[in-house]
Amino acid sequence: MSSTTLAGDWRALLARAVPFAVTGQVARLSGLAVWVSDFPVPLGARCAIARAGLPDLRAEVVGFQDQSAILLAEAELDGVRRGAKVRLTQSAPTATVGEELLGRVLDASGRPLDGRSGPASSQRRSLHGSATSALDRPRIDTPLVTGVRAIDALVTCGVGQRLGIFAGTGVGKSVLLGQLARGSSADVNVVVLIGERGREVREFIDDNLGPAGLARSVVVCATSDESPLLRRRAALLGASLAEAFRDRGRNVLLLVDSITRLALAQREIGLAAGEPPTTRGFPPSVFALLPRVLERSGRTRTGSITGLYTVLVEGDDPHDPIADAIRGTLDGHLILSRRLAELGHFPALDVLASLSRVMPDLVEPAHLREATQIRRVLAAVKQAEDLVAIGAYQPGSQKVVDVGLAHQAALSAFLCQARDETTDWPTLRARLAELARRCEC
Repeated sequence: MSSTTLAGDWRALLARAVPFAVTGQVARLSGLAVWVSDFPVPLGARCAIARAGLPDLRAEVVGFQDQSAILLAEAELDGVRRGAKVRLTQSAPTATVGEELLGRVLDASGRPLDGRSGPASSQRRSLHGSATSALDRPRIDTPLVTGVRAIDALVTCGVGQRLGIFAGTGVGKSVLLGQLARGSSADVNVVVLIGERGREVREFIDDNLGPAGLARSVVVCATSDESPLLRRRAALLGASLAEAFRDRGRNVLLLVDSITRLALAQREIGLAAGEPPTTRGFPPSVFALLPRVLERSGRTRTGSITGLYTVLVEGDDPHDPIADAIRGTLDGHLILSRRLAELGHFPALDVLASLSRVMPDLVEPAHLREATQIRRVLAAVKQAEDLVAIGAYQPGSQKVVDVGLAHQAALSAFLCQARDETTDWPTLRARLAELARRCEC
């Protein structure tokens, strides 16, 4: 039988098929949550709620209670009435992926925000991905050159590593992310902006990322006024895009700003679904979601995803429950200091409080010795700074402090960097070796 005949038979069968859709009815509303009766759909399914005189409202199944499915809407519930028809549109959420997305700005549903037509790619990928087996993850043994001297020299990041950038508001974390996206040695950047102010999105793309950074990046954005569903979906979409590039053999830099706002979005979703609040009002699903999202970064046998996640700390306190949970999952942390930011020190990286757990596996023994020497001098100067400030320190009391004070300007010049400046690896190694030689004691 020819292929033409088979195709004709399938068309005939489809023409005689009876259309079937899974539907339900709105039983009650509470905030953004919608209870739908007689609606046998899976968790995470996407649905459409009919509204009189208005377009259908998109929603997602977030839980079940008694005989009802609990849906969370992507927008306000204006026009939704009791008994309104709800229909299933997608059982398992997927995303469009592909090279065509480079240079594009997308919303949490993958639709373009840059005024251009939608991407032509026909490739689809699950939003939830699949975890890589622990034994299928090669060791992290190659440095990722970020172009930022303070990071590359003293808190070296590896290809496939996951680092948290812990900071309060207004200390330069978004500017640092843009600098990393422009200057890193990664092949592709995936930038996820969760809960940002609408004004800041354009500023980040134009000022921090710039045309050169955008050309090798995909930006996913869900602003602070959008539904918690969309803010969570932005993080899942970003991870799926990064995985698609990784599976093509690319080294991907995944920048998420911020993972804290993802936790806040999941808190809203969990509470709407009826979860009990536990630690500081966060339901258990928050602490289950965070490691699932963070573990999607890493190295595989085909490519890698290096994850940099900003973490907003309440009152600059790094010990809030979300920060603690994230720190325990990541491979290191960068601490941005408000005190340094107020002094005009950029990047405002507190190198003594920052740590890369894999740095000993990434750099040569000489590099590690030089970084340790610089840290030792910086720690001694910091310990003695109160005495120095009031004039109570006696020169000669501690040789390491004397060396640090004598070379304080050189140390500051090495750790400070202009926002549009990048330093390549050979230059960094030469400057670090020279600085360590001068600071010997």
